[in-house]
Amino acid sequence: MTDAPALAAKSRVRWPLSLVVGGALTVVVVLTALIAFVWTPYEVEAVNIAAKLTAPNDAHPFGTDHFGRDVLSMIMVGAQNSLAVALVAVGIGAGVGVPLGLTAAARGGWVDELVMRGNDLIFAFPALLLAVMITAVFGPGAINAIIAIGLFNIPVFTRVARGAAMGLWTREYVLAARTAGKSKALISLQHILPNLMSLLVVQAAIQFAVGIVAEAGLSYVGLGAQPPMPSWGRMLAEAQTMIGFAPWLAVMPGLAIFVTVLGLSLTGDGLRDLFDPRVRRER
Repeated sequence: MTDAPALAAKSRVRWPLSLVVGGALTVVVVLTALIAFVWTPYEVEAVNIAAKLTAPNDAHPFGTDHFGRDVLSMIMVGAQNSLAVALVAVGIGAGVGVPLGLTAAARGGWVDELVMRGNDLIFAFPALLLAVMITAVFGPGAINAIIAIGLFNIPVFTRVARGAAMGLWTREYVLAARTAGKSKALISLQHILPNLMSLLVVQAAIQFAVGIVAEAGLSYVGLGAQPPMPSWGRMLAEAQTMIGFAPWLAVMPGLAIFVTVLGLSLTGDGLRDLFDPRVRRER
């Protein structure tokens, strides 16, 4: 027979409004990027000088640029580039930073000191400066933007993983595992990491939003994706000299960045509220 109190408690669990709204916005952006793989209103590289700088209308809902290219199609394809760069960069940050943080917390001593001083060194170089340095050696491009943003994410995940893991190493179940003869590496994988996953998921959502902004900024200054690949940041850079008579060229990619970052930020806040037991008790 079903436990009535358990069902009643389950029914009282509410999804945070920020998670619902943010998740909906994020799904729209992701679906837009996926749809662009198989369909766009126009070819993104199709030049139509006769239709250049056309204001938004039925044929071109977001208008056209100075080459007559459809802005909506460019934004749809640009979503692929922005999401891909941010996703891979966050993957690099988490894939390198989390193991470093767990190792620093488990080993302590000079290992912890070395990892944290290395973090401080990377933090001294913002993503834009890292991109400039990498570009000076390898040239501009999306790959180099990914490397720069990924390197910037490593110390973020390292600090989050280390800080949370340090508190878990004093828990009873960890002490019991150490008494049973398990190695620190095995304890980190079996007991520490699973208890950090909710925190890491929230941090990943937040860094995803930061990665979108960073990619747009790098593309704005010419260090991100190169033509003919559409990029929201480069679209903003190209629109700055025409904003007086063709404002849609700046408004549309600006809105795309705003909606994406807002969705990811709200998702991160909602996940934090969902996973935080203190917030759940207050509901």
